[in-house]
Amino acid sequence: MNGPTPNPWITEIEAYKPGSAGSGAVKPVKLSSNENPWGASPLALRALAEAADGSNRYPDGTAEKLRHKIATLHGLNPELVVCGTGSDEILQLLPQIYCKPGDSVVYVNHGFMVYPIAARRAGAVPLAAPDVDYTADIDAILATVRPDTRIVYLANPNNPTGTMIPGSEVARLHAGLRHDILLVLDQAYCEYLDEADPDGGLALAQSANNVLVTRTFSKIYGLGGLRVGWATGHAAIIGEINRVRAPFPISVPALAAAEAAIDDQDFVARCRAWNREQRERLAAAIGRLGNKGFTAVPSEGNFILMTCPETGPLTAEAVYKGLAARGFMTRWLPGQGLPHAVRISIGTADETGGVIEALNDITASA
Repeated sequence: MNGPTPNPWITEIEAYKPGSAGSGAVKPVKLSSNENPWGASPLALRALAEAADGSNRYPDGTAEKLRHKIATLHGLNPELVVCGTGSDEILQLLPQIYCKPGDSVVYVNHGFMVYPIAARRAGAVPLAAPDVDYTADIDAILATVRPDTRIVYLANPNNPTGTMIPGSEVARLHAGLRHDILLVLDQAYCEYLDEADPDGGLALAQSANNVLVTRTFSKIYGLGGLRVGWATGHAAIIGEINRVRAPFPISVPALAAAEAAIDDQDFVARCRAWNREQRERLAAAIGRLGNKGFTAVPSEGNFILMTCPETGPLTAEAVYKGLAARGFMTRWLPGQGLPHAVRISIGTADETGGVIEALNDITASA
């Protein structure tokens, strides 16, 4: 007997595969999901515990207090901020709002895999624009745009490559797009840079009617397990997102934790400095293995994409398995067109030292 039949564009989706946490009696070091290895602010953890007693009540569906805190920190209008179940929820909703089956969505080759999934959920066609040296190429993006393109996604810094384009290039991209195309700037990793608005995206979202910036509490704030994200843009865009988003997207404890986390910018600054220190340390160690065919792609995030020889004993697959055997879970990326690369999240000083020791051991025995 035949059961329900899914829409054909749904069956074309390749399900998102999260980074492995490993298994076995000994808990491995998880460096596969770009999480904050230093955890969350003590203020956030305290607020999380205290808010648990209120879990029998529905949360504030508008996240009013959190929106005002976000707006105060970033100089925004709180009415032009929308919160969601991670920035993922917002990113996924956009093609359902602006695309019809057969329309196209453009994203950068070697970009975040949620973008093509979001496009296909709406029956839209995802189009990957070629990049250059693992970095977004504005001319290639503009050349990929078709008459039926409705959305362009750009992560800056990019995941999984870690590369970033300057604000002048973001502005050039926006200027080259039709006014009916929504430019989505995914700034999930921007807090790892010193500037408050490193690529000018927040300013652009306040002045243009076709730009949306998304951010998350999952990375530097260390709240990935609570799923809190937000976006800002023109009132018309925010209004459409509010029309279709979940009525209570963020739980009571998660709201409390995010509200407290945003108050602890000293913790954010410390994590930024620690991340830079360990990222530079890991990049230097990979650089010393250049004679083995390894390269560290310059990164502005909390991870490094390490390219490996395409043949021989030190392929990306071999290195990925070798690190796993030594207790370090990383991300091998054949499904993203990077079969020759391993993405390594930045860990604590001890974890980074362990990865470096493991890489040295793998290469010495090859």
